[in-house]
Amino acid sequence: MSLDFLGATLKKIRKERKYTLKELASQIGVSISFLSQVERGKSNVTLESLKKISDALGVNPSIFFEANDELLAEKHRQFHYSDLSNSTVGASYLPMLVTINPGENEGNAFSHDGHEFIFIVEGELTVSIEGQEFVLKQNESTMFDARKNHYWYNYHNQVVKFLLVSSR
Repeated sequence: MSLDFLGATLKKIRKERKYTLKELASQIGVSISFLSQVERGKSNVTLESLKKISDALGVNPSIFFEANDELLAEKHRQFHYSDLSNSTVGASYLPMLVTINPGENEGNAFSHDGHEFIFIVEGELTVSIEGQEFVLKQNESTMFDARKNHYWYNYHNQVVKFLLVSSR
């Protein structure tokens, strides 16, 4: 993923929608300076921020990434997201393949509208929902109300891959 491509695309769509930096930042709950840094290719976004930006602008998150790039696959990122939507616009859900490296267990719980479905393709994933943690193993799944604070972690020594389907 190119931060420059993401930033330029974000700025173009924001201007097309006639949002100021202040209006969009306020709507998605980030600072104006952070949003400006993203638009200038100086800062990356988390999945949470990307979802909020996409929802606020009414676009599929995959629009911010060049073809065949992984979402948020920059180095120093805990998670690697691969968009499985084929850039479909207006869908009521977003499917992604998430890969988490061994021992990646830092991050803050977040919430958003809709529901999330998780299916473990490989490894073991610790899921936290409203502070309660449980482990999902290969071929296990869960679905929950995404308005509840949630996050996922890899406390193990092997890669975890899971299908994440998030509704709007």
